[in-house]
Amino acid sequence: MSARDRANVQRQRLACETARIIVEQGISSFDRALRKAAERTGISDRRSWPSNELIQDALITHRRLFRGADHARDLDRMRRDAREAMRMLQGFSPHLTGPVLSGSGDIRDGVQLHLFAERPEDVILRLMDRQIPYREGDRVLRHARGERRTYPAFRFVAGEIPFELVVLPSRAIRNPPLDPVTERPERGADLATLERLIAGGDDHDPGYPQTHRPADRNSQVPPA
Repeated sequence: MSARDRANVQRQRLACETARIIVEQGISSFDRALRKAAERTGISDRRSWPSNELIQDALITHRRLFRGADHARDLDRMRRDAREAMRMLQGFSPHLTGPVLSGSGDIRDGVQLHLFAERPEDVILRLMDRQIPYREGDRVLRHARGERRTYPAFRFVAGEIPFELVVLPSRAIRNPPLDPVTERPERGADLATLERLIAGGDDHDPGYPQTHRPADRNSQVPPA
């Protein structure tokens, strides 16, 4: 076996171990889980470490293998709940992002939506109008050239599913933050794209459009 082939085998092995740690220990940080996996496997050469995309693929495969139909049902449920929330928030050009879109998430990861508005207060008014209790915080997102920006975030729970709404300025639709996994612009899925994804029943390869955690008490996302 060539040195290149050995490195690829180690990379795949480390990605699978990282995915197992993420699932078993409930770790959301790929980097933290990867370091634990490297320590366990003894693979210290960073040239043999997997990319975040390879880890994400291994995580999707792990959930399919060990949870099967249960994972598919959870993913479909979260996407349908995301659709209802996006319908309610249509005025803010909502886009689904994160593990629920990629197919790597579970209930603990919850639903992550990017909203676009010049005034975060308008999102607050919409939540209050629907009588949805929320907690306010912020989310730091990376942009090109290493720039980091802090955005307001609103978190609530619908049933048992955590939601996070990150509010970005309207211009960010054309210049979105970077996906923490792929390091490419995180364009997400708009409502029409999510509708097609749900109709297709697939839990991977969402087909990103080219144009772009706990609350005070449980609340249900009202229908549009």
